[in-house]
Amino acid sequence: MEGISDIRISGIDEKRPPRIRKEPYIELFFQLIHQAPAEWCEDFNRRVSKLEYSTKIKPSAGLFIETWVRKPDEVEKWLNALKKVISTCNQEYVARIEARKNTAAANDVSMDDGEQGRLNSIVAGLNFDG
Repeated sequence: MEGISDIRISGIDEKRPPRIRKEPYIELFFQLIHQAPAEWCEDFNRRVSKLEYSTKIKPSAGLFIETWVRKPDEVEKWLNALKKVISTCNQEYVARIEARKNTAAANDVSMDDGEQGRLNSIVAGLNFDG
């Protein structure tokens, strides 16, 4: 899980810089700071599928966000929108991993027999609030 919460855009893909084309759009290829897991990429793609401009990240590579805008003035606005989506994906992905870990730990605790199992159940059920 380490590194998942710090997934962010680190810049533009140097091999594919933005260029104004005769078509009415500008292709953008944003590079992530490191490769994102396939499941994270799928969550990202699901979220951005409802946004204004088509955007995607290939889950097999997990390193570049491919998108576009119509005008140069829209680049910064679109980058900020994508940063918000990335932040949400990071939070949800970490929460999902934590939930799986907690579920697995609870299942492991309940499988113990005898006094240790009883102790594990008691400790797992302790409430440390207020």
